[in-house]
Amino acid sequence: MAYFYLMLAIISEVIATSALKASAEFTKLVPVLIVLLGYGISFYCMALVLRTIPLGITYAIWSGLGIVIIAVIGVVFFKESLDLPAMVGMGLIIAGVVVVNLFSKTTGH
Repeated sequence: MAYFYLMLAIISEVIATSALKASAEFTKLVPVLIVLLGYGISFYCMALVLRTIPLGITYAIWSGLGIVIIAVIGVVFFKESLDLPAMVGMGLIIAGVVVVNLFSKTTGH
C-alpha cells in the first residue's frame, strides 16, 4: 500500500507543480487552488508512505520521478526544450530510482 500512496503523492505533486506554472505567479485563482490542493494531497500521502518506507528512500523516489515527469510535462504542454545533458542527467535519475528500488534493502519491501 505504501507504493500506492507514493504514486499518489508523486502524481498530485506533479499536478500541483504544473498548476504552479499555470498560475502566472499566483495571479490566477483556479491554478492557485489546484497548487494548494495538490501539494496538500501530496504531503499527506507522503506522510502515509513514511510509516513503511524510510524518509531518504521515499524522498529519493518522490523527487526523482517528479523531476522526470515534470520535465516531460514542460516539453509537451509548455513547449520547453531539453538539451542532451539534461536528458542524460534525467536518465541517471531514473537509473538511480531503479537501483534503489531493485537493490536497496531499506525500501520496505
